[in-house]
Amino acid sequence: MKKILLDENNIRDVLNELLKRSPNHYGEYEAIVQNIVTDVRNGGDDAVFEYTLKFDKFPLSKNNIRVTEREIEEAYESISPEYIAVMKEAFENIRNYHKMQVRNSFIQTNENGSILGQRITPIAKVGVYVPGGKAAYPSSTLMNIVPALVAGCERIIMCTPPNAEGKVNPGTLAAAKIAGVSEIYKVGGAQAIAAMAYGTESIPKVDKIVGPGNIFVALAKKSVYGYVSIDSIAGPSEILVLADETATPKFVACDLMSQAEHDEMASAILVTTSEELADSVIAEVESRVLKAKRKDILEKSLSRYGFVLIADSMEHAIETVNNIASEHLEIVTKNPFETMTKVKNAGAIFLGEYSSEPLGDYFAGPNHVLPTNGTAKFFSPLSVDDFIKKSSIINYSREGLKEIAEKIELFAEEEGLEAHANSIRVRFEND
Repeated sequence: MKKILLDENNIRDVLNELLKRSPNHYGEYEAIVQNIVTDVRNGGDDAVFEYTLKFDKFPLSKNNIRVTEREIEEAYESISPEYIAVMKEAFENIRNYHKMQVRNSFIQTNENGSILGQRITPIAKVGVYVPGGKAAYPSSTLMNIVPALVAGCERIIMCTPPNAEGKVNPGTLAAAKIAGVSEIYKVGGAQAIAAMAYGTESIPKVDKIVGPGNIFVALAKKSVYGYVSIDSIAGPSEILVLADETATPKFVACDLMSQAEHDEMASAILVTTSEELADSVIAEVESRVLKAKRKDILEKSLSRYGFVLIADSMEHAIETVNNIASEHLEIVTKNPFETMTKVKNAGAIFLGEYSSEPLGDYFAGPNHVLPTNGTAKFFSPLSVDDFIKKSSIINYSREGLKEIAEKIELFAEEEGLEAHANSIRVRFEND
């Protein structure tokens, strides 16, 4: 990890280094992804089958593209009862949290008789992408499905890649069963995103696509955005720990490593006012990496995107935190709740020594699909709001419209839109 004494110049260098991890900086893959998306749009199932054979080594067809109820049951039964029980409890925690996000339509009647309001309705068809292989995370299956369920989406379609034998990760299928989703297709990568965006003979077109994936999935989502909605274009995982001298070094070190082990592009940052803590955390990390199962990944991610930033004051430290706008932010200070009130930008905030980041990944209830690469300055975690749409409601009586007709006409005429003005004027031309 790189130890840096903060000033205006080097924080800019750190930010620039972190931004290199963004999917927007992988232009060399865009042409490949666009070709896949175009092929699937034009070729439908045949293109999906061809790319699945090429990338996943499985001969997909109309007869085996959809995961059967039997396959789901077999996967569910292959998981230990203890793990199933934990997933069920996590599902309830996630569902209960997201129920609190539900918003209601409203109608307001004004004194002049006009009625204004907003109607909230769920998105009808949602596509959920779930990675496979080494990057299969049943927890992400729950996190992406549950808010759509709570929002009331009529149809949830899931795509996840098969292995060479045509099998899907059993943990993924078990999580989908617990969440109540059974429309699952054995398709992965950019071809899955394109199939859900445009529809094929076997896979229905959806209205919105959510879910994590590799750079090809991220760029495919970027490519189809506008034709369908998407949740976000997620970058590699990241954690930032804001700590003072009261933090326990081994706790901080382990929390930093919990995200750095995801992949070689993951970022782990400590911002602290204590040089003694900084040195202790670095020593802990170096010692623990040597014994870690994912040692190679940890060494690469921490050497490139691991930073220990030392600020001269807590105000300076918090300013740095807001500039980085990390996906996960742990606050381990003497009074974390007070510190939190000054933090403006973070995807998820964990307060105190016993609120470590994996608590949010798996069990607490808030969504772990979060904005990355500084986008927490303007994006939010995945929520029920991502699976609803809003319609404005406007109702005026003749008398109500007459009172303001001339004002609307003036607005339209000033903008040079004669037909707009006439649309109002014609209603009162015989008065």
